[in-house]
Amino acid sequence: MGGSVKKTIYSVAVLVLLIISGSAETGLSAPVKTGIRVLVEKQQNLISGKRVGLVTNRTGIDEQFVSSIDLVRGVPGAKLVALYAPEHGIRGGLRDNVGNDTDVQTGLPVYSLFGSTRKPTDEMLDGLDVLLFDMQDIGARSYTYISTMRYCMEECAKRHVRFIVLDRPNPINGLLVDGPVLEPGLESFIGCAPIPYVHGMTIGELANYFNKELKINCDLVVVPMDGWQRWMSWSDTGLPWVPPSPNIPEPDTPWFYPATGIFGELPLVNVGVGYTAPFKIVGAPWMDGEKVAGILNSRHIPGVYFFPFSFTPHYGIFKDAYCSGFKIMITDSKAYRPVEVGCHIMEVLFRMYPARCSFSLPEVKEDRIKMFDRANGTDRIRQMLENGSPATKIIESWLPELNMFMKKREKYLIYQ
Repeated sequence: MGGSVKKTIYSVAVLVLLIISGSAETGLSAPVKTGIRVLVEKQQNLISGKRVGLVTNRTGIDEQFVSSIDLVRGVPGAKLVALYAPEHGIRGGLRDNVGNDTDVQTGLPVYSLFGSTRKPTDEMLDGLDVLLFDMQDIGARSYTYISTMRYCMEECAKRHVRFIVLDRPNPINGLLVDGPVLEPGLESFIGCAPIPYVHGMTIGELANYFNKELKINCDLVVVPMDGWQRWMSWSDTGLPWVPPSPNIPEPDTPWFYPATGIFGELPLVNVGVGYTAPFKIVGAPWMDGEKVAGILNSRHIPGVYFFPFSFTPHYGIFKDAYCSGFKIMITDSKAYRPVEVGCHIMEVLFRMYPARCSFSLPEVKEDRIKMFDRANGTDRIRQMLENGSPATKIIESWLPELNMFMKKREKYLIYQ
């Protein structure tokens, strides 16, 4: 066979492989179909002939990148009459409060569910038969999208509007559950239900849990995914990743958010927000990253390694200052417990740098302490850190409630 022919065959083979590889990476041959795709392929009757509202944002797409807005508008007999925007807006990317607006691409009214109005009003729901919910959650209690879902469920229950959740994967997986369960009295927009910080449930499973456990009792329908299994992380789904908010840019960021996001509520260290690796790094100008990483690694915390790392934030705390710190490296995802890792990080830094890490510092305002407690779902962690308790004791303090939740959650799991 001639050399030119061989080269041609080789080039064609490489091209085919690239096309196949590209399709897998972009979701065109995804093994998982989200709820929106199942709805339009198999359950159009749920919205056909109905006046429909849709709570969504830029993450509301199918495996072929088609917007849920367009998919719903394409269902015969369904009339999409309004859109509802969560934190960061209907098309995503906003950092500031979202206001009522008109969607440029469709001309539909967009009602804000963030800022001064976080629950849909009578005017927003007037004339609706069905309210759809289709957004990508990240698997952490403090992420506001699940609070928006709860508030919508409550308002739909009052007005006898059916609420349909189009299910999506938990990007971590459906197995990892970690952290303290939210305690009564600490409910907020970053903690709307008595669930652990990492709940290991899909948005649809959470809707089932909220509806019964919180006694919302709305007319709830969950459209499940096809092909998703509990062990799957995002990379296993084949689905395209769209950042659900500005600081969750990559599909693995949800693994790190629970480890450092709570600490990030305090103006003490930079946790990568303002740099290119949000929630994956921790640092400060006063920190000795090599020393801190060494102490953390000496504890042999399961599933994780702390790699010394220095960086200069572009905005946020310590903007333009050289920070020494460390990068969290997951070595065993099955053993990794992000909230426990975060607890070790905080305890080490509070012990090593009492003049830099303290709740009594002038820069730690009362509102930040309240946010820290609300993010944790308990004030016990703050009190134990103040008292010098070791991380192991802090972790042990939340295990009884966590184990009770694990038993309660079983009956709400859709995917076994």
